[in-house]
Amino acid sequence: MTDSQNTPKPSEVLREARTQLAELTGMTAETVSSFEQTEDGWTLEIEVLELARVPDTMSLLASYRVDLDPQGQLTGYRRLRRYERGRSDAHRPGGR
Repeated sequence: MTDSQNTPKPSEVLREARTQLAELTGMTAETVSSFEQTEDGWTLEIEVLELARVPDTMSLLASYRVDLDPQGQLTGYRRLRRYERGRSDAHRPGGR
């Protein structure tokens, strides 16, 4: 087998990352805000709904960094920040 046969397609990685994070945390993965292939596999930033509130603009979201191996299996995750849905970034660490 060649590397291209072992490497999942980006769309498969995105789908699997969202599914695996949701299974582990019990929270709904809403969107993927960053995605890159690294030497060790894949790194994504996924936005999840942590706490639903009424009105929806007051719901708490969180941004998680998710690391996956080259085959797309989750190897780790951590919460980077929490925020209300209606708030935009004033300043984001790292200049991104």
